[in-house]
Amino acid sequence: MAGTPHIVSDVMTMAVVTVGRDAPFREIVRTMEQWKVSALPVLEGDGRVIGVVSEADLLTKEEFRAGIQGLSEQRERLSATAKAGGLTAADLMSTPAITVHPDVTLAQAARIMAVKRVKRLPVVDDEGMLRGIVGRADLLRVFLRPDQDLAEEVHRTIVAPLFPALAHTIHVEVKDGVVTLRGQFGDTSLISVAARLVRAVEGVVDVECHLTDAHSAGVGPNGP
Repeated sequence: MAGTPHIVSDVMTMAVVTVGRDAPFREIVRTMEQWKVSALPVLEGDGRVIGVVSEADLLTKEEFRAGIQGLSEQRERLSATAKAGGLTAADLMSTPAITVHPDVTLAQAARIMAVKRVKRLPVVDDEGMLRGIVGRADLLRVFLRPDQDLAEEVHRTIVAPLFPALAHTIHVEVKDGVVTLRGQFGDTSLISVAARLVRAVEGVVDVECHLTDAHSAGVGPNGP
């Protein structure tokens, strides 16, 4: 069974379409159209990421074609106004680039995307060199894990350690990513703990607990 992908390097795309800092406006547009991407990392030298240029950055030129009405609005949009006159990637890019390291967890990467309101993140090493790119679709890929893999991992990493004496009485069923726990165990306070741990497994959509008290059912460590 393939291990659960916990970090960005497990799901990132290693072949990344990029542009250099001196790439002209039209080249950036053509590159985006050719590769069907909405943003491009901007590289300097031998591969260091210095920014990201996106469709939003390019559209400022169209947005400001008719001009901005009002001095206060011009002041508020000073950065966008500068980009509207940009001719190269260095002029247009958002910098510093919002990036992640390969060993960042998928949950952390998802949070960065949500907080920073970006759809993809360049993946860089400690020197800022590009190693790949991760997008929202990559983070969602974990939800395609086979149900059988999820059931095996839940039983091996959660049920067996949490209920060592009664693991044989607890059954793990998974359908479309929803995990159901059934059986008897000895401590009702562990129900919420089990549910929380199962929900944290990469690829689990939801958890349903149908567990009963082994003592009231008359089940001992070796069964009834």
